[in-house]
Amino acid sequence: GFLRNRQRSGASAEKVVVAGSAEERKEFLASLDEDNRAEMNLVGEFDLSEEDIESLYFLIKEKQVERVIFVAGDTEFEKVARAVEVCEVQGVEAWISAMFIRTQIARPTFDMMGESPMLVLRSTPDLSWELLVKGMIDRVGAAVLLALSSPLLLIAAVGVRLSSPGAPIIFAQDRAGKYGKPFKMYKFRTMVANAEDLLASIKEEHGNEMSGPVFKLESDPRVFKFGSILRKLSIDELPQLVNVLRGEMSLVGPRPLPVYEVEAFERSAHRRRLSVKPGLTCEWQIGGRNRIDSFEEWVEMDLRYIDNWSIWLDLTILLRTIPAVLLARGAK
Repeated sequence: GFLRNRQRSGASAEKVVVAGSAEERKEFLASLDEDNRAEMNLVGEFDLSEEDIESLYFLIKEKQVERVIFVAGDTEFEKVARAVEVCEVQGVEAWISAMFIRTQIARPTFDMMGESPMLVLRSTPDLSWELLVKGMIDRVGAAVLLALSSPLLLIAAVGVRLSSPGAPIIFAQDRAGKYGKPFKMYKFRTMVANAEDLLASIKEEHGNEMSGPVFKLESDPRVFKFGSILRKLSIDELPQLVNVLRGEMSLVGPRPLPVYEVEAFERSAHRRRLSVKPGLTCEWQIGGRNRIDSFEEWVEMDLRYIDNWSIWLDLTILLRTIPAVLLARGAK
């Protein structure tokens, strides 16, 4: 970094004071590697919990300190704020460690709200031009795909009406959207009219091929013959392009689950898959739904997508969806 370049150019290491409780200072200094230590000249330590703030002012002045590093999770915020002011009036950099916030996934960034600086811990993709592009691709892509697939939509609608009369052609179900907000997700109906009423008895008679709160049965007796063809070719999912146009879904993202299945989540970590918009296709949809029978593994795939998200990843998944659909690797 900047300090390492200073060393290489012959400049002396920056004079630093570490402020915090004795235990926090010890833990912080032990965490530094050789490069970190070489970049700084530790000229003093300051016990924020015991010493008066005025003493910090004189320490900075006496040692000509260039930076104060605060490792002060055990100290009142108000006292830290006053110590930062002492640095500010002398033009000295104040670095505040966030070690007291233990995060495994979230990435720390800083932002402003009004005149208040905010430490932001975000475990979902940052708001950026890429997300704006994703939104544009969703809307334009959904409109184009709806236009191109209109003959298929017509054939599917007629087929469902003839194969299973007496019930709506489109099946609308409450699904969990971003942050769990429910929305009506649309599909071509592929099951008998009273399918949801039969769910409990089907589970009892046939069991569940998926562990966890999600129900999956390869040969579900509620699916009528034409419906199974629609499922195999993934044509039953096409009405969800309307959900994408309405902004409730994305072309790529974790598949939206029924609200009652989300409410049955056993682990709070599973809810992180709700931190982005649900999608029409995803890693599980194109490569996993016929071989994965563990909900835990399914969630891991979704979280891996969220943690590594990029426009390029979305485009890759969309391209991989095409052969998956053409080769009928859809739900059976």
